Amino acid sequence: MAPERSMPRPPLHNVRVVDLGSAWAGPMAGHLLADMGAEVIKVESRARMDGMRLGRPMVGEDLAGGDRGLWPELQPVFHGLNRNKLSVTLNLRTEAGRKILQRLASVSDVVLANFSPGVLERLGMDGASLRTVKPDIIVASMPAFGDTGPLRDMVAYAPIIQAMSGMMSLVGYAPDQGEPLVGELQAAWSDTVAALCAALGVVAALRHRNRTGQGQYVEAAHLEGTAALLGVPMLEYQMTGAIPVPPGNDDPDFAPHNNYPCAGEDSWVAIAVHTEEEWKALVGVMGGDGSVDLSLATDARFVDKSSRWTNRRELDALIAGWTRGLSPQEVTARLQAAGVAAMPVMNIADQFADPHLNARETYVEIDHPHAGAEMVYGVPWRFSNTPGSVAAPAPLLGQHNDYVLRELLGMDETRVSALVAEQVVY
Repeated sequence: MAPERSMPRPPLHNVRVVDLGSAWAGPMAGHLLADMGAEVIKVESRARMDGMRLGRPMVGEDLAGGDRGLWPELQPVFHGLNRNKLSVTLNLRTEAGRKILQRLASVSDVVLANFSPGVLERLGMDGASLRTVKPDIIVASMPAFGDTGPLRDMVAYAPIIQAMSGMMSLVGYAPDQGEPLVGELQAAWSDTVAALCAALGVVAALRHRNRTGQGQYVEAAHLEGTAALLGVPMLEYQMTGAIPVPPGNDDPDFAPHNNYPCAGEDSWVAIAVHTEEEWKALVGVMGGDGSVDLSLATDARFVDKSSRWTNRRELDALIAGWTRGLSPQEVTARLQAAGVAAMPVMNIADQFADPHLNARETYVEIDHPHAGAEMVYGVPWRFSNTPGSVAAPAPLLGQHNDYVLRELLGMDETRVSALVAEQVVY
């Protein structure tokens, strides 16, 4: 019998991160590193709690049993953004709390924060200060608009950054569809972009440190990360002088390319055609049941991609006439079998039940000590040998105080008790 192959250790198994992040961007960067094996210690406090812990829990029943003191442990968004982490409660409004934080940094590899410029300096946690206690420290900062420049001191959340980048002017339907500008996203998109940039920057800095012994300062400005993904409209303006407008579901490389109505209430399917072979396959499927004349494939309006793009609204109407008689699943099955890209437009319940998303572990179930079994989104990439995992739920507030203070920093029980009494550990 062949010996069992042991799974390799996760790539960041020997990395310790001090996570000062709050809200969305910083915590997400931290959990991306934790998902890949880093020991991420979330520093928080009742004196200034992470906003994602606050408010009435978004759950369907009163899991707190009327105990509002339990509410900070029951926030599902917090659970997703802080899985796989440890929690230590340090009151950074006290000098003793800041000194302990510096000691923790001295036995760590990375300090991560999404504060405004100047906050790390006031905490004594900027790169220059920390290099005196740990020369190879990596400090990753996530300011809204960067550490320098005219917008340096502006405080902003994701919607403001998305507006300042110009992205909001591109959210909505194409002008010829006669719909008002949408302008806003329902998710903190720029926060996730900044989180990915910061996590990747930390990994690059770790690689540099491992090769050279040198620490790094990583700046992952939200505005820069967001603007970097708007290259096509920026180049369009530079090359043509035309101010970009919302594209809706249009894509100049695909025609047809849209969401189409199906049988049932608010049921839709997404269809995208890129090549001539895919176009002929689409017509063949639609004509297979007599719904569409097969001569459509050679119709002068749709004879090539350029023609289909020019006449895409007429084409959309023809396709919608076919899809309305079928469910999204029926359309998807027929088109995918013919080699045409198609997928149902899913709501949340559909996503949880989808076999493909389940096979990719898009969502995983974890067991939280207070919330019980709950679904969180999985690791956003799939590596063959080091896939990462969601191995532990989000920590309870201060759950790992003993480990951090006593094991890592060598404090005895008397000292820890005194810090608790003084609300330094709080």
